[in-house]
Amino acid sequence: MRIEISMGKTIRENADSYYELAKKARKKLAGLDKGEQELRKKILAGKAFATEKKVVHARKKEKKWFEKFHWFFTSEGFLVIGGRDAKSNEAVVKKNAEKNDVYFHADIHGAPHVVLKTAGKKPSENSLREAAVFAAVFSKAWDSQLAAVDVYSASPEQVSKSAPSGESIGTGAFMVYGERKWFRKTPLKFAVGAKKEADSFGLISGPLDAVKANSDFFVEIVFGALSKGDAGKMLKKRFEARFGVSVSLDEIVSLLPNGTMKAL
Repeated sequence: MRIEISMGKTIRENADSYYELAKKARKKLAGLDKGEQELRKKILAGKAFATEKKVVHARKKEKKWFEKFHWFFTSEGFLVIGGRDAKSNEAVVKKNAEKNDVYFHADIHGAPHVVLKTAGKKPSENSLREAAVFAAVFSKAWDSQLAAVDVYSASPEQVSKSAPSGESIGTGAFMVYGERKWFRKTPLKFAVGAKKEADSFGLISGPLDAVKANSDFFVEIVFGALSKGDAGKMLKKRFEARFGVSVSLDEIVSLLPNGTMKAL
């Protein structure tokens, strides 16, 4: 350390000068420390305020009839519904499958009954394949992390509660008779998306291509190690950061297949 001294002062006077300078420096440091603490409080308060302002609560929307099922709209706009459990599987076929609709089922134990609603129109091969992907994703194939699974389609008239002689069929189970159309090695390509609305945004999930076509922002979901709950929390943060509107975690989780996953 280099110290300058005044030759016109005694040693005591030089020491006193440095002592006074040191006292002033300590006072300045104390003031800077206090200022830093106040600044940190203001920054944290500002962040909290910004977060509170950025994410606002979405208005509650009245649920549509098909939202009690798994559902999505194909790239062409055809509604597809699938059962969530035995009771809703029963309702998909018995109450909601009409003459010109198309029935789908993954060729694996533990798969929902899926119906593409045609509304009297003829769906293209693209819509049929998207419905097949949907049937595959919500089957046991996802939980088993199978890259692909065979799916077949039939007309609702081929789906029956009539069991072979000596056998019985429980709630949510059906027999399919006659010729089927097969979608071999159907890939489990899935996504969750959101479409901006007036003061909120609507969430959708389903085959990757259909979600791409029907959303303003989407996240592809693949096999991973996250539970449905943890994946839902992560998606909630991403959608809220994108749109600035809060959304129910339960709603997001209800859109996901059973099993573990991760988002890309």
